[in-house]
This record gives sequence, structure tokens and C-alpha cells, in this order.
Amino acid sequence: MSMKNGNTTELQSGRWNRVNPAANILFSIVAAAMVLFTLLPLILVIIISFSSEQSVVEKGYSFFPTSWSLDAYRYLWKSIDYIGHSFLLSLVVMIVGTLLSLWLISTMAYALSRSKFKLRKFYTILILIPMFFGGGLVASYVVNTQLLGLRNSVLALILPSACSSWYIFVMRTYFQNNIPSDIYDAAELDGAGAFLTFFRIVIPLSGPILVTIGLFQAFSYWNSWYYAMLYISPNNKELFPLQYVLYSIQKNVEFMATNENISGAVVMQLPSETFRMAVVVIIIVPILMTYPFFQKYFVKGMTVGSIK
Repeated sequence: MSMKNGNTTELQSGRWNRVNPAANILFSIVAAAMVLFTLLPLILVIIISFSSEQSVVEKGYSFFPTSWSLDAYRYLWKSIDYIGHSFLLSLVVMIVGTLLSLWLISTMAYALSRSKFKLRKFYTILILIPMFFGGGLVASYVVNTQLLGLRNSVLALILPSACSSWYIFVMRTYFQNNIPSDIYDAAELDGAGAFLTFFRIVIPLSGPILVTIGLFQAFSYWNSWYYAMLYISPNNKELFPLQYVLYSIQKNVEFMATNENISGAVVMQLPSETFRMAVVVIIIVPILMTYPFFQKYFVKGMTVGSIK
């Protein structure tokens, strides 16, 4: 009798878990529509970047421009040496900053995840305070320029955003929920210290969360231009990252397009709208090329521990 009840329960469970073919088609259509709506803005940006300025003036932003042009990319090509140097600088800042961020965040999260750490509560409160109360822009500027002397240096582009309280707590939670305490006890019995346990056990078991936070930090460094505006003076253009260079070029184009002292013929030749979209394309292309290689780790890092 119990076997029959068990089989009946499994059959009922399987029946409820099966997806009706019509529902499956409906879900597929909805998913395809969501993907399409997500990609449409990106496709529109790319189309506009290859459109002529006259087409944008006549039709506005359109998927079907009246004419095509490479003027925006030609305008960028004129500054290829300057842009190429800033591209390499942004790449170095992104790599060094991401590695430094992962080092600072993971070590602090590891310490806070260990119940045997005596100052655990004190440092938890200390790290929690900046999440709710900030010193403000003036205080941070004075500390970074006067106390740390970061003005007009590459470190000014790296250190201010190298560590995040939020990511520390996220990684601490991952360590607590996904690395059993028995592993720590076994490592301690084998004579492994804190650093050996961290490098030989914790880090190899934390790939998903490291990749997830690393991607967020990498994207943040890659898209950053605010710290260059604050801490790099105009006389040190060799320290301008890519985003700030593109931002400056765009502002110059907009200024020339709105300046009454410049003739209308020159203004008409400036690819102001299409140039803005070309800048967006250049910024997001490296991200689009990088993301597929880390997608499986990113998804796993975002969902791991959700069942617990």
C-alpha cells in the first residue's frame, strides 16, 4: 500500500512539474520578447553611431536612417594616439584595481567570517558605518590630496574605490554559508595557519563569488571618469583614463555645436549626436567581449546560497 501511495505521489508530482506544450511555447515567446526588448536599445545605439548627422537631424533616432556615415568614428580616429594611450591606462587601472579590490575585500571578509576572530564584532561595526554615513566630498578630497598625496597620480584612480563595505559583507556571507566549518577544523588539525587556509582552501572554493564581485569592480573601474576629474589636473593629460578622454571630446564637440561664434557650415559637419553614440559603443564593446567568458561563474555567484 505504501509503495502504491509513493508511486501515486511521484506521478502527481511529475504531472505538476511537466510543462504543457502550449505553455512552453508561450514562455519561449515571452523570453524571446524580453531578450529583444533588452537588445533593442543597444542595436539602436549602434545604428545611430553609423548614421549620418543629417539623418539624425531629419528623422531623429531611427532604426532606418536615410543615410549612413562613419564621420563619428573618423572624428575619433583623429585622436587615436591620445585615445590609445588612455585606453591602455584604463586597462591597467581596471586590472590592478580589480585585483587590489579582491585582495582587500576577500581578506577582510575571511577574517569577519571566522567566529574565532576576537575583534570580529568591532570590525563589523566599523565597516558597517561607512554604508550609512559618509564623510562627504570635501572630507574625502582633503584626505586623498592633502593626507595621502594622491593628486595627479595613478593611485588616485585606483585607491578611492578599491574597497566596498557592501562587497565585504556579501563575501563574508558566502564564506559563512558555503564553506563548512569542518574544513577549517581539519586544516587546523593538519597544522595550517590562517594564511595557508585562506590561500589553499578558501580561495579555491570561492571562485563564483570572486568572479562576480571582480566583474562588478572591473566594470566600475572601466566606466569611471569622476576621480580623474577630481584628482587629475588638466596639465597631466597622460593620466586621463579612456572614459574621461571621451567625455572631454564629447563636451568639446557639444561646445562647438552650440557656440554662436562658429559658422553654421562647420557646426553641420560636427557629428555631435552620432559621436555620442560612437563613444557609447567604444565603452561597452570591451564589456560585451569579456562577459561571455565569465557568465557561468557570474550567474552561479549571484544565485549560490539562495536555497539556504
